[in-house]
Amino acid sequence: MRIGVITFPGTLDDRDAARAVVAGGAQAISLWHADADLKKVDAVILPGGFSYGDYLRCGAISRFAPVMELVIEAANNGMPVLGICNGFQVLAESHLLPGALTRNSDLHFLCCDQELEIVNNKTAWTNSYSVGEKIVIPLKNGEGSYQCDDQTLAMLEGEGRVIARYVGENPNGSRNLIAGITNAKGNVVGLMPHPEHAIDELTGPTAQGLGFFTSILNAMVK
Repeated sequence: MRIGVITFPGTLDDRDAARAVVAGGAQAISLWHADADLKKVDAVILPGGFSYGDYLRCGAISRFAPVMELVIEAANNGMPVLGICNGFQVLAESHLLPGALTRNSDLHFLCCDQELEIVNNKTAWTNSYSVGEKIVIPLKNGEGSYQCDDQTLAMLEGEGRVIARYVGENPNGSRNLIAGITNAKGNVVGLMPHPEHAIDELTGPTAQGLGFFTSILNAMVK
């Protein structure tokens, strides 16, 4: 299986994401933001970082990169897409996911090992987990507070489209402790914490993030 990892100017977690893809059992394919070519990949990951320096809004410029036109079309046709941190912001700016990621409630950048609860394991990126399973993976962001209007929140909760919640104290002010969401089809997922930094216990706090990268293989086999 070929999983594309997009690099934008300012991306800094693309190599970590590629390493996680390989650890999960797939082939990592590098995709460049300026190329309108997905290189026949089966799925796409938008990794974390500060694409285009976050000079406008996080992800707002990346949304118009040539490669994103193809990603948006492919996602709407069912291709699995995972946006991690800045990648989540790009997906929101691209309207592949509802809502927005705003400044953390305390206005500070945070970096910590964060406990999450998986609440939806029906997506292409979460099926390796059990509902209610708790995992610890790194969280690092300055604009990671998930916000949406009441109608959108009711829709996400009512349709089971929240995929993970923060456990314990709300780290960044996200509504309903939301750490990640999915689209209606379950092929597009945005996650603020970083599973690619927790694929083995030697380099991460746990290896519990690996499930996101094995889930996609399970989804494609089905």
